[in-house]
Amino acid sequence: MKRTIGLVALSVAAAVALAGCAGGGGSSATGDDATIAIGSLYEPQNLSNTGGGGQGVTEAFTGNVYEGLYRLTDDGEVEPVLAADSTVSDDGLTYTFTLKDRVTFHSGDPLTSADVKSSIEAVTAEDSQSARKSSFAVISDIATPDDKTVVITLSERSISFIYNLSYVWIVNDAAKDLKTTEDGTGPYTLGDWKRGSTLSLERWDDYWGEPAKNAEVVFTYFTDATALSNALVTKQIDIITSVQSPDQLSQFTDNADYVVSDGDSTTKELLAFNDRVAPFDQALVRKAVYSAIDTKKLLSSIWGDYGTLIGSMVPPTDPWYEDLTQVNPYDPELAKQQLAEAGFADGFTFTLDTPSYDPHPAVAEFLQSELAKVGITVEINTISADEWYSKVFKERDFQATLQEHVNDRDVVWYGNPDFYWGYDNPEVTQWVSEAEQATTTEEQTAKLKLVNEQIAEDAASVWLYLYPQIVVAASDVSGYGVNGLNSQFFVADIVRK
Repeated sequence: MKRTIGLVALSVAAAVALAGCAGGGGSSATGDDATIAIGSLYEPQNLSNTGGGGQGVTEAFTGNVYEGLYRLTDDGEVEPVLAADSTVSDDGLTYTFTLKDRVTFHSGDPLTSADVKSSIEAVTAEDSQSARKSSFAVISDIATPDDKTVVITLSERSISFIYNLSYVWIVNDAAKDLKTTEDGTGPYTLGDWKRGSTLSLERWDDYWGEPAKNAEVVFTYFTDATALSNALVTKQIDIITSVQSPDQLSQFTDNADYVVSDGDSTTKELLAFNDRVAPFDQALVRKAVYSAIDTKKLLSSIWGDYGTLIGSMVPPTDPWYEDLTQVNPYDPELAKQQLAEAGFADGFTFTLDTPSYDPHPAVAEFLQSELAKVGITVEINTISADEWYSKVFKERDFQATLQEHVNDRDVVWYGNPDFYWGYDNPEVTQWVSEAEQATTTEEQTAKLKLVNEQIAEDAASVWLYLYPQIVVAASDVSGYGVNGLNSQFFVADIVRK
């Protein structure tokens, strides 16, 4: 079972114990009356995407309960949603957005520019845990000249600005208690959230756009990947958003009762060093650790024939992808030479803070075995997802850790020396800044390829593998996404035949 952190939010996605099953699985209702039962490993921590709700709330709410000015589609394209029109000044610093007419929140309040302003300010607030908080540091002013117009002024160009806006939920500025309630503009309202069990979404009849094609969606939460697969077999659920047990796939493949979709993943499993502390403040030590790990064997042991090896933070779906897997090749003898050159001929000992949920414990044990072969002793310290967030991400109190990063286009965090892993290369910071201020995608891509290459050369982290994105569904349902980019799972088009 995996948990992913959403970008800088790192909003911990620790699923709670299963307490019941969705009522929709196995239902005979079809068409507009159908209840679709979805099985997931990612229960929300709460219902706020700026308050640490985690991957689970992104999966259930993005595009379903809440919408943005723009959205990232399942195919990775950015398209307008609540923005009817937009213009950009010649210098690239002023964005003017016109909002769609006749859009209301679930509470009945009309959508206004004040809601957009407050929603962006919630993302940039000091206590925000939003995925894109740092990306909006370029905003110098948000003006609302009338109810339908939002004017955002930037301090410098940001070629990714519209893309970044797809992460911002537009929330009613009058809404309260957003960790337990909601007030969005999407095609569903929150039904019932039974913590540790299920979360239901009900079709909203007053939706401004095309209504949902089903009456209700019920997310059922599991903490065990095998139990999740069994729930599909026994018709308790209709769809698994992301299979995390490859051993369970054989019962679904070549079976007419199910459809197995192997989509595009953006989730990277990382051995992340604290590059601020010895011995990981030396690139040569990090490179030695990298070359001591047989990542191909690790991937096979965890995922069998699924998943992909990567040599940097960039998945193949990002525009600036390069195959850098040979920059730090598996070579234990090379690793020993590098350790000796760095002053650690006899090896060293470090503590690996390891999240307690799958697959991290198995990955940690594999790394412990591999690194022992070159004289490095790994002491595994198993911690909860909440402990990881406070100890590692907030307090930076760690030597090395395991974690997965789910989002695309997140290589830019290596340009932020204040990020939790503490990688600090002035050239990389400059290239990331220049890429964001580029006037063309070609310029942006060229700069970010330099970033890819440099962080690989520095072994800023060990990019162990790219997860597969496997969706399995009963053959009588369709209309779901298969890529799950950034943990989204749009449900409005899902139908049962």
